[in-house]
Amino acid sequence: MKVITPFDVAEAAGGNKYLGVLVAARYAREINALPLGNSPYGADKLTTRSLEELTSGQIEFRLVKRRRQAS
Repeated sequence: MKVITPFDVAEAAGGNKYLGVLVAARYAREINALPLGNSPYGADKLTTRSLEELTSGQIEFRLVKRRRQAS
């Protein structure tokens, strides 16, 4: 297993390690929502796998501003 440091995550997420962790967690949740038979990862740890994919540049993401709710 590859060791992923906070510096690696920050570098992959444009300098913000917290954003990188949020992106990786969101990606892991999306993978977890797939049926087990359709998941290409099998029984791998999804959070670790998503961090590896983020730091290797396989995950592309963009920030979308939230809409304000009308009160």
